[in-house]
Amino acid sequence: MIAFHRLAAAAVLSLSVGLPATAQTPAAPMLDAAAIKRDVEVLSGDAFAGRGPGEVGEEKTLAYLVEQFAAAGLQPGGQNGGWFQDVALTRYQRDNARVAIRLNGEVQPLELVRDLSVTSMHIGQTRIENAGLVFVGFGVDDLGWDQFAGADLTGKVAVVLLNDPDYASDTGPFNGRNRSPQGGLGAKKRAAFARGAVAVLQIHQFETASWPWQQIANSDPDPKFVRGPAPERGVDTSGAIRWEAAVDLFAKAGLDLPALALTAREQAFRAVEVPGVTLSTDFTIAASPMVTRNVVAMQPGTDRADETVIYGAHWDAYGIGPADDRGDRLRNGAIDNGIGTATLLEVARTYARAPAPRRSVLFIGYTSEEDGLLGAYEYANAPLRPLETTAAVFNLDPHHALPMTRSLELIGAGRTGLEADLARVAASQGLSLEAEHDPAAGWYGRSDHFTFAEQAVPTVYFRAGSDLVEGGTERGMTMIRAYNSQHYHQRTDEFDAAWDMVAAAQEGTVAYLLGREVADSDRWPTWNEGVAYRARRDTSAAARD
Repeated sequence: MIAFHRLAAAAVLSLSVGLPATAQTPAAPMLDAAAIKRDVEVLSGDAFAGRGPGEVGEEKTLAYLVEQFAAAGLQPGGQNGGWFQDVALTRYQRDNARVAIRLNGEVQPLELVRDLSVTSMHIGQTRIENAGLVFVGFGVDDLGWDQFAGADLTGKVAVVLLNDPDYASDTGPFNGRNRSPQGGLGAKKRAAFARGAVAVLQIHQFETASWPWQQIANSDPDPKFVRGPAPERGVDTSGAIRWEAAVDLFAKAGLDLPALALTAREQAFRAVEVPGVTLSTDFTIAASPMVTRNVVAMQPGTDRADETVIYGAHWDAYGIGPADDRGDRLRNGAIDNGIGTATLLEVARTYARAPAPRRSVLFIGYTSEEDGLLGAYEYANAPLRPLETTAAVFNLDPHHALPMTRSLELIGAGRTGLEADLARVAASQGLSLEAEHDPAAGWYGRSDHFTFAEQAVPTVYFRAGSDLVEGGTERGMTMIRAYNSQHYHQRTDEFDAAWDMVAAAQEGTVAYLLGREVADSDRWPTWNEGVAYRARRDTSAAARD
């Protein structure tokens, strides 16, 4: 399957090759870049207070989205004939947190937020006293690898590296640079807790995570959320330690962490106790129910109106948090995901101005993506229209504010036949497809479309690419890296009047044209052979006959 994905990706990318990228002249986008810019400015303004679910900015955001959808002439597509889908969550708030790392009984100069983060979803008090640390590499227990072998984790803290052992390689048992399910923290926690660990501490590196430590620091005191009512017992204690702090701590204990991290890429690696080092923590968790909402608009179809095409973008950002050194408490989320939400509005307006499509089209503003794709999971698990006859899902979560580009970046290539259609439609706009910039970051599993993929609904995720008309890939990648390392999920993700939003309009134009093809056709996009979702999709084939 891994080899097939790479071959399929290469085949798709080859479809976009015509003139060299530097010689292409992109078409002017169909979507209105100025309208996208206006909506981004509004949605990321301080009046919207960072668009935090359950916070003061939610109602203002929902009202604005409904106002714009209604003004465009779209119909409500939510529950009971309205504009919304309720998403019931449980809010977990940590209080009175204390954490201490000791070496041979002596407290080390490591501080919560600056160096460490800790949380749990166990309601009530969590107390760990002087639990020993065991470094378990990447925490892998799959495909014949067992990095826990020989280690006694009972009552101890498992210290893990994020991502897969082969994340820096083109090939490998865990899909090389393309992060596997084993590379996420969830799989590592399950494996460690099953072996008796009382906590899991991930070592945070930008290289393996793709987001800066400051994001963890900012969100450490924030509430956490899960869908539905509070379980009897949530997951146990987990947290993070900054790479530089971990290197220093390991060195004091006589271990070379950079060398161990390299050794952990090998199948022969086995867990290593961190001698003399213990973790203690004490805090309480209070749980309370809350309801947030997805916004759902619809353009009804004609002769195939019972079938559905979905466009989605998450409207939420991180809302209000502790003040930074400028006194700023708002995480405005201008790029993430003000741009995606504004592009969704403009795609919806474009549909409303055009003749009605054959299939009905939903436009969904998802809530709580930043808390774990929770709004999208709500729709995917409690759909308002049948998923069996949902032909395709398109996701607008660009992560960039770029000027005119000659390319689109395809995320998670090799999964569905929609990618060949994407290459063709992009080429019609003078755009090529470029390979994913950082597949080790696991972007395919980190945005709302993934919840539909898990339900076997075909989806494709792409965004404006780095080959800029002015400055090429060098300038484009410089802009992208600067955002990811300095502004992603930070208070500095703020509107910039210098943005022209042309790349967002280009991305949205291709999303409109490709989705419109699907909405006007009677064909059903499929998953590629060898992709796990295909078999599940095939079980509902009778609904599409």
